[in-house]
Amino acid sequence: MSPQDTPTVRTPPAADAATAPAVAPATSSGTTAGTQLAGRYRLRTRVGSDPAAAAEFWRAEDSILQRDVAITVLRRPTGNDDPVVAARAGEMVVRAMRSGSFEHGGCARLLDVLSLGAAGLPADVLGAAVTEWVPGRSLAEVVADGLIKPLAAARAVAPLAAAAEAAHRHGLVLGCDHPQRVRITPDGQAQLCFALPRPDVTPADDVRGLGAVLYTLLTSRWPLSDADAARAGLAAADRTFAGTLIPPSEQRPGVPVELDALTRGALGPDGVPGHVHTAAAVHRLLTEVVAEHDRLALFPPAHDGVPSAPGDVWQDRGRATTPPDPERRRKLMIGVAALGAAVLMVLGYFGVQLTSVFTDGGEPPIVVQGAPVEPSQAGPVTPPAAAGAVVEVAGVDVYDNVGDRDNADQVARVLDGDGGTAWATSTYQQQFPALKPGIGIMVSFESAVQLAGLAIESPSAGTVVEVRSAPSADAPLAETTPITEVTLERGRTPVSLAESQPVNHVLLWITTLADVGEGYASEISEIEFRRAGA
Repeated sequence: MSPQDTPTVRTPPAADAATAPAVAPATSSGTTAGTQLAGRYRLRTRVGSDPAAAAEFWRAEDSILQRDVAITVLRRPTGNDDPVVAARAGEMVVRAMRSGSFEHGGCARLLDVLSLGAAGLPADVLGAAVTEWVPGRSLAEVVADGLIKPLAAARAVAPLAAAAEAAHRHGLVLGCDHPQRVRITPDGQAQLCFALPRPDVTPADDVRGLGAVLYTLLTSRWPLSDADAARAGLAAADRTFAGTLIPPSEQRPGVPVELDALTRGALGPDGVPGHVHTAAAVHRLLTEVVAEHDRLALFPPAHDGVPSAPGDVWQDRGRATTPPDPERRRKLMIGVAALGAAVLMVLGYFGVQLTSVFTDGGEPPIVVQGAPVEPSQAGPVTPPAAAGAVVEVAGVDVYDNVGDRDNADQVARVLDGDGGTAWATSTYQQQFPALKPGIGIMVSFESAVQLAGLAIESPSAGTVVEVRSAPSADAPLAETTPITEVTLERGRTPVSLAESQPVNHVLLWITTLADVGEGYASEISEIEFRRAGA
């Protein structure tokens, strides 16, 4: 760091008792384009304001180093000489001084701090903080171009979340809960540009700010203050009649359930299930979502309503997406079986012909004549597997990526062999997916097993269960594969899995709860899996 780049603090110069006034005289009144602060920083463009902090955000020029800088100016309200206002501004300046040594890639570096009475400040300026200018665009400019991909939004917010996490470890706050304090760099990274947050800002406000930035990038709407949204040129977030934020997934396609849960957890009130309390948790979840997406980059992504970019591996070429075909796996296996049968027939024919070349006698080869065999009839297609022995389960747990894993301590009851005991969901006042997309039971086996079927004992008639195979017990829902769907009857409901492939983990994913009068809930008493074969 060069000497010119070292953060400095401008305070009133020490006055000689005989010749100097108590406070340096103001050089101008007001802050307008062209105003010069401290004889060095010339204000160019006002890019925003935060009235709650009595702050203005300016793009300015450092006339000494000939570079753009960002300046947060604390203004005394017109006609307000209340000493409390000046004291509040002084507290904000002191906090900025304490953060002078903090540096992180997710926020602009602090270069200079100007305190009340410093030489060259207008009379109504109570202080200012100078940071590096963040090139790129504001949040409003970014979303004005249309929706961006959900994973691009996650990648953008991750460095800002890392900066908040690091700041909180040092006892500092960023103040990223205001839309005009954050800018998006040309390479798509969110950075805090303007310093001097309000004195009452806490780490919890930063967590809400991170959720708000992510929500805005996903939906083009700011979910916190409506006044701040209007001031920043953003639309206010939509809400239900009860005042609850509408999740991003209900406003656009392709939002991963993890990002949906993260925005609701960060923006929701304290004490609700799934609430996210720390910037570290936000950073960790974003990092996991991005890493998981990168791991699955060889597979076509889910449709997210955004055209593919020129650099994307998967190009949509303007084609309309089609829903996944649940019969695709079965059709593929039949096709493979037909191809295998055809290859065996050809090899058998050539084997017979080759044998006849090297033998003198024997019966002539038999050649079967007839019409071509249709693929659906060709080959030794395996008949539906007969139900065999009961499969021993190695582990069972409640699968819930959004809530608090309803009654997870009771889920072992579905395997205790006692129909009088049961695991039950919580009672919800709204049917799925209003509050969450669903809830499930993840069953794990010691090794891969070919299943013939399962039976579910339940008193909750009308419950809809998707049976899915999963690559691991904690796999995201998007990575699980549907096998079949069943609506439970009261008592025992058998489910055929004859078309399934060998599995290590099976998810019973409840998408519709039973109506219990005072709400919606479901119970499952017993689950029994049977392997294929006698």
